[in-house]
Amino acid sequence: MSPSIRKNLLLAVVAIAISLAGWGAWTIVRPRGPGDGFVSGNGRIEATEIDVATKYPGRVVDIWVHEGDFVKAGQVLAQMQIDVLKAQLDEARAQQQQAVTAVASAEAQVKMRESDLAAAQAVVVQRESELDNVRRRLARSQALARQGAISMQQLDDDQAVTRGAAAAVTASKAQVAAARAAIAAASSQVTGAHSAVEAAAATVARIEADIADSQLKAPCDGRVQYLVAQPGEVLGAGGKVLNMVDLSDVYMTFFLPETVAGKVALDSEVHLVLDAAPAYVVPARVSFVASVAQFTPKTVETAVERQKLMFRVKARIDPALLEKHLRQVKTGLPGVAWLKLDAQAQWPQTLVVKVPE
Repeated sequence: MSPSIRKNLLLAVVAIAISLAGWGAWTIVRPRGPGDGFVSGNGRIEATEIDVATKYPGRVVDIWVHEGDFVKAGQVLAQMQIDVLKAQLDEARAQQQQAVTAVASAEAQVKMRESDLAAAQAVVVQRESELDNVRRRLARSQALARQGAISMQQLDDDQAVTRGAAAAVTASKAQVAAARAAIAAASSQVTGAHSAVEAAAATVARIEADIADSQLKAPCDGRVQYLVAQPGEVLGAGGKVLNMVDLSDVYMTFFLPETVAGKVALDSEVHLVLDAAPAYVVPARVSFVASVAQFTPKTVETAVERQKLMFRVKARIDPALLEKHLRQVKTGLPGVAWLKLDAQAQWPQTLVVKVPE
């Protein structure tokens, strides 16, 4: 063996020895985590996103917030054009006033028909009194005619007058029936007029609701992420104006293998450590565990392959804690979620809850 080969071989043996020694030392001193009773998963901070959109097509008049602004529930964020809606509202209110006037007119008609009925009933009483009188006269004429005290012509005249009086009673009663029918018709007109008033009021309320909906308001406390539209743009129905995040619903989404996910119960305690703030440990609770694997290998015939079954888990941060630190909440930050699987295990000092004051 030549001296050069012997030298290279010696150098290779020394390098291997140094590598083995370094690996052994790292194995002894490497961080082992909090122990077997804990499991972790990498994830990112997320929050519920809300698209603030227009209900009806129209032009964006103004937007009163900027990207990154914190907003309160009910705060007006943007205004859509309402010129056409205002015109429709004026028209609807005019129609409502007409309907109210129609009600008054219909009620006056009812009063008039009731007066006509009273007059017709008085005529009936008068005609019945006249009929009673002529019937008495006819009875006397008949008695006198049998005695030959009056002519037959007089008897015929009295009979004709009686028949005329009876016809007058019938006619006056018909007038009473007609007056009652007129009252019923006028009353139905009152009902229709009231319905028209209600319909007009509903139209006014609908247009007022449309005008209110033209003011785009924040559905909850949160932060504006980005603007989609600008003042002057015309949007269709459902057109997005801006996007905001609900800072009362912030969570970390991470993945756990199948052998661990089955042991995780809802509301389990989770401690989050963010890459951007490793000095703090944020408490959270498991709010969701996927019922099916998010990604699955082609075959699951071996134990190694089964470890590739990963389930999505969400750990929700306490809204009360979020409210105290809204300015520090940032979505998209990566970090590590630690779960305690063993109820008897104690959190190590490095994972004890520690949040900003």
